[in-house]
Amino acid sequence: MNNTREVDVVVIGAGQAGLAGAYHLRRTGFEPERDFVVLDHAPAPGGAWQFRWPSLTYGKVHGMHALPGMELTDGDPDRPSSEVVAEYFAAYERAFDLRVRRPVEVRAVREGEGGRLLVETSDGTWSTRALINATGTWDRPFWPRYPGQETFRGRQLHTAQYPGPEEFAGLRVVVVGGGASGTQHLMELAPYAAATTWVTRRPPVFREGPFTEDVGRAAVALVEERVRQGLPPRSVVSVTGLPLNDAIRQAIADGVLDRQPMFDRITPDGVDWDDGRHVDADVILWATGFRPAIDHLAPLKLRGPGGGIRLDGTRVAADPRIHLVGYGPSASTIGANRAGRAAVRDIRRLLAGEPVAV
Repeated sequence: MNNTREVDVVVIGAGQAGLAGAYHLRRTGFEPERDFVVLDHAPAPGGAWQFRWPSLTYGKVHGMHALPGMELTDGDPDRPSSEVVAEYFAAYERAFDLRVRRPVEVRAVREGEGGRLLVETSDGTWSTRALINATGTWDRPFWPRYPGQETFRGRQLHTAQYPGPEEFAGLRVVVVGGGASGTQHLMELAPYAAATTWVTRRPPVFREGPFTEDVGRAAVALVEERVRQGLPPRSVVSVTGLPLNDAIRQAIADGVLDRQPMFDRITPDGVDWDDGRHVDADVILWATGFRPAIDHLAPLKLRGPGGGIRLDGTRVAADPRIHLVGYGPSASTIGANRAGRAAVRDIRRLLAGEPVAV
């Protein structure tokens, strides 16, 4: 018995990017459940925000932009961002009747018949003419490998598992990573931990001055050029550097943000450098970022020789039915909103049999 359901568009993921895409589909005449469906593996609304650590309050979040068509106006800066954003996303789904299906695990996307794609899920199979993939990165934390890692007797965890600073009271913590999460963890941990050590592969770059629209556009353009070439995307933060605000300045002055070069090996009780230095550690916290969660697209063989998926805007260059929203240059809240609109515009043209602009 064939229980495959047909729609024009499947949206995978209901974070910022997926909801932006669903909003623009709805706004331009697509009917939820009839013309498109939104599939989300999370247990509740909120995208990856619902999994953030409790000490990341809404007031500490920088660069959070509202979803299209509905402002987030009354977020309490002292509440956890996981709660504020999850409530906002839930209200948004209700307001625009997006009918997100969850929890639904997408297992694979394959070539179907008649030019359609088959989306195989824990809730059956969907046949679609176009796909908006908005699965983000949270489900693919990147763990670097270093000699001796398996011998470490302490605790190793990733930003994705970070519980907040209280659990590290009295412990010696090595924080690995030069991005925003690494610096935030260090500044939170310092008052609780017995000692902290900050290590990064490259010296951190701190950015003076305001983050203007011109700076943002230039950064996005650099990331976009990589995906146009089919290279794995870098984060926008890796291009812009870290904002040098008062809290960062104080942490530098206090010695909390005293960066050390990357260690060469891990020992049972800490980390070693080739020059003979050793630091004792009870915990290694890997604030080493994430990779795009796109393994379910592997059957389509979209990756090029450069290791990434080459895009024209949000559209996969090798397959105009597929759009990656929240990937590479659109992996920010404002970028995801714009990308959702652009993807829907292209999909409308594709489904109407019109030429898709490059």
